[in-house]
Amino acid sequence: MFQKVGKDLVKAFNTGVSYFIPVVVIGGVFLAFSLATGQAGSGGMEVTNPVMQNLNTIGMAGIHMMIPVLAAYIAYSIGGKPALAPGFVLGYLANNPVSVGDVNVSTGFLGAMLLGVAAGYFVKWMKTWKVNNTVRTIMPVLIMPTLSALVLGMFYIYVLAYPISLFMGWLTSMLSGLQGGSAIVLGAVIGLMTAVDMGGPINKTASTFTMVLMAESIYMPNGAFRVAVAIPPLVCGIASLIAKSKFEAADRQLGITAIFMGLIGITEGAIPFAVKDLKRILPAIMIGSAVGAALAAFQGVECLVPHGGMIVVLATSNPLLFTLDMAIGTAVGVILLIALKPKLETTAA
Repeated sequence: MFQKVGKDLVKAFNTGVSYFIPVVVIGGVFLAFSLATGQAGSGGMEVTNPVMQNLNTIGMAGIHMMIPVLAAYIAYSIGGKPALAPGFVLGYLANNPVSVGDVNVSTGFLGAMLLGVAAGYFVKWMKTWKVNNTVRTIMPVLIMPTLSALVLGMFYIYVLAYPISLFMGWLTSMLSGLQGGSAIVLGAVIGLMTAVDMGGPINKTASTFTMVLMAESIYMPNGAFRVAVAIPPLVCGIASLIAKSKFEAADRQLGITAIFMGLIGITEGAIPFAVKDLKRILPAIMIGSAVGAALAAFQGVECLVPHGGMIVVLATSNPLLFTLDMAIGTAVGVILLIALKPKLETTAA
């Protein structure tokens, strides 16, 4: 039974990735072109050209859609068409803040994957219900989508979100305690948090922490974070192009987009790779990001804007070290990932 569930989950995750990869490509390519023409400002990269602003709008639409698409097609793989709509809705819910007491909580791609699986199995279970023919005709278009979205959405909001908010509060307190400690430890922790959920709530907690310190004119933690955000997609993209025998053709094509996303500081470019092979991707990108961020913190590299990647290099206190630390962290991650990944023939066996 457990073996069958495992195979179903692998199939579901691969299905989700195959459908949301084109969405990632749209978002990454258009953002890369638009942000490359921008200038570093107090609010991040500011795009002033009207045409590039429109490209940026299209790119952001792709970035905002990719998590709901992932959840929807994970659910679809398990539960069929009736699971598609609740998958979209629950994926959107996971990727946007919900109010839990006095705080807003979002769970990003991890929450979307969990809710996608839950929606798929919930709908699959509903298909076994014994109902009369009249009710059965409206089950796929009315009862299954609405009931699954209602039950799982409420469960997420009232049950899952609160413990996550407690965890996030603990994480923020821990980071605040590290502020006065070793710069290397602080940088490594920021790097690990940046990569562990690739743009999700833990990543956002580290980002919020660094921006709070920026308001107090403390820019070193932000420098470490902005180095780290670029490393996960750069690791995945470069490794896929170097170790061709260990990555499928689709992954190698996606690798080019991931590199673009890394250069403009979009950590989510690593998500398609992580969903397919989390146990190997995650250690590589976490260690690579930790190394890059720790080096930047140790050297006191500061970043004066709330954005990352090479497009903000001129807004840092030391462009050379900023670039070098990013390159070293990426190299460490690439070497580790290539060492961990088996050849495709080994994986198939």
